[in-house]
Amino acid sequence: MPLGRGKYATTNPIWMLNGSPSATFRENLDRRSCTSNNTAFTSAVMLSTAIYLEAGDVVTNLTFRSATTAAGTPTNWWFALYDTAATPALLSQSADQTSTAWAANTVKTLALGTVQRISVTGIYYAAVCVVASTVPTLFGITLHTSAAVLTGQKVLAQTSGSALTDTAPATIATPTAAATVPYCVAT
Repeated sequence: MPLGRGKYATTNPIWMLNGSPSATFRENLDRRSCTSNNTAFTSAVMLSTAIYLEAGDVVTNLTFRSATTAAGTPTNWWFALYDTAATPALLSQSADQTSTAWAANTVKTLALGTVQRISVTGIYYAAVCVVASTVPTLFGITLHTSAAVLTGQKVLAQTSGSALTDTAPATIATPTAAATVPYCVAT
């Protein structure tokens, strides 16, 4: 009897669930596992999350989604992409959104200032920073521990910086591992 398709998918079902994108679409988590309303970070402190990117990917935008708390009286907020170095360096940042509202349960997609053609496959870091009287909660997951479980594993989320305003820092220096991991998409 010839080998048939049987019960094996001929296409990636996750790709189909994500709308069958024809260009780069990399998410750091499977959105079906995101059940947390994360109080993920502090005003003027950057939160970055690990995201896998492949050589050849063209990253134009980063997307994060607020959860049940909106940004209250924002003065600065932006997204940024960092490279794969041991101390990740800034590749590109979105424009500062200044006082633009970020409502609860709202997807925000921001264009990077410079489109990034990924030359090295690896773990990059997508970052968000909000300066506001109340930072938004973020859609994502909460881990049991903030630390990597096994030696060599990458930290999934981390905070860094303080008193940040309209500009992303040049590197992710002295990060602190975070147990709250926001959902992020690079397109």
